[in-house]
Amino acid sequence: MSWGTELWDQFDNLDKHTQWGIDFLERYAKFVKERIEIEQNYAKQLRNLVKKYCPKRSSKDEEPRFTSCIAFFNILNELNDYAGQREVVAEEMGHRVYGELMRYSHDLKTERKMHLQEGRKAQQYLDMCWKQMDNSKKKFERECREAEKAQQSYERLDNDTNATKADVEKAKQQLNLRTHMADENKNEYAAQLQNFNGEQHKHFYIVIPQIYKHLQEMDERRTIKLSECYKGFADSERKVVPIISKCLEGMIHAAKSVDERRDSQMVVDSFKSGFEPPGDFPFEDYSQHIYRTVSDGTISASKQDSGKIDAKTTVGKAKGKLWLFGKKPKGPALEDFSHLPPEQRRKKLQQRIDELNRELQKESDQKDALNKMKDVYEKNPQMGDPCSLQPKLAETMNNIDRLRMEIHKNEAWLSEVEGKTGGRGDRRHSSDINHLVTQGRESPEGSYTDDANQEVRGPPQQHSHPNEFDDEFEDDDPLPAIGHCKAIYPFDGHNEGTLAMKEGEVLYIIEEDKGDGWTRARRQNGEEGYVPTSYIDVTLEKNSKGAVTYI
Repeated sequence: MSWGTELWDQFDNLDKHTQWGIDFLERYAKFVKERIEIEQNYAKQLRNLVKKYCPKRSSKDEEPRFTSCIAFFNILNELNDYAGQREVVAEEMGHRVYGELMRYSHDLKTERKMHLQEGRKAQQYLDMCWKQMDNSKKKFERECREAEKAQQSYERLDNDTNATKADVEKAKQQLNLRTHMADENKNEYAAQLQNFNGEQHKHFYIVIPQIYKHLQEMDERRTIKLSECYKGFADSERKVVPIISKCLEGMIHAAKSVDERRDSQMVVDSFKSGFEPPGDFPFEDYSQHIYRTVSDGTISASKQDSGKIDAKTTVGKAKGKLWLFGKKPKGPALEDFSHLPPEQRRKKLQQRIDELNRELQKESDQKDALNKMKDVYEKNPQMGDPCSLQPKLAETMNNIDRLRMEIHKNEAWLSEVEGKTGGRGDRRHSSDINHLVTQGRESPEGSYTDDANQEVRGPPQQHSHPNEFDDEFEDDDPLPAIGHCKAIYPFDGHNEGTLAMKEGEVLYIIEEDKGDGWTRARRQNGEEGYVPTSYIDVTLEKNSKGAVTYI
């Protein structure tokens, strides 16, 4: 299988193919470069992480003594060595794969250029031979016609009785001259034809096959080089696998070195005072000189005893601060987190409210998108059936109601744990709910906080529906452009709220598609409206205000 014999007439396609091969090789080189950058960044981040958590010791007394701490720092050391191996992988890939690919790509371009130039020169030489042969052919043809005319002229004068002998002789000489020139051009044409046929045979059976053979060998070497680089890419990491395994084994060994008994004994040795626990306090009767009933004395003694007990309890609490494991065992988890201490319960409730608010925001956005799509379908029946969105819209409304109830219930528990009365808690859901929701979630644009406030108080106002096109066009300040788009197909835009556009027209993007299939755009004259997202080619600007960058 040879390109020279099989593809003798495919010079242009071979030109494109060899160029594609070089482009593919450079694309793989770019892939390797990005992989090297990932490895380098990964190693750098690992080293920064180790540095962040390594102890900053100023003296030997501050060195870790507990086995769990020592194991953790040994794991950090192993992780630091692991990061070094990632750097070795990046260095090996850069030297063995990426550097080799770039050098080979440069040599490949030079060799390809040389072979293609030889092919073009051979084709130009064959074209020149063909032109010479064609010119001699046309000249021979022209001389044959002139000789034929001279023959006819001579015969006409020779048959004419009125013609003089001199005229006949002159016509005969002209005939002989033209016949001689025709014979010379015939010989020239035959020589040029024979030469062209020889050069053509040499071109298609010797020159071109040789050039195509070199191109084929070059392309096959490129394929082999890619195969070697693929293998080197994997070998670069396989070489460090044994060292990485040792690092992981060191981490496991560090984990097994943790001794809880030794750590407990170290706690005892560090905080043990050596004093004996205090004994019982003796009873001191101060009622001997006071005439009281026995019951009163008993009550007084009880009060004194209680005071003594409080003092002992205070001592016990003071000592309890030295106990490292002072957490009480947790009971069964309850929905309102009442099994937790007040502060922990407050944090858990606040966290749950934040999560519910985020879910509510998503459901509200989905509801707005469905309402907008439904409105578009009602105005443009050919784009879809509005009734098909009703089940999804009902499900979204049910989710919103459920989330509102959950938020209301958790906010009531949060008010309870913060020490507020029931009346104050009720006011929280009416007038102070905006403050609570603002603390419980992030609202970059401020729209969700207001909507949530309206949703808790009652049904939203008429002007708060985002699915009305006219309402969005009533803003006082025009929205900033976050990119531009080019119309792929024409759009009539005869419905209210839409914007007509011609094929190839360039518009400004002022609002992205929110999942409903429509993008808000603006012309240079300030006219705004919605256009189908599938009809345009969108280009967003990353640094523009309001632009969203997807990762």
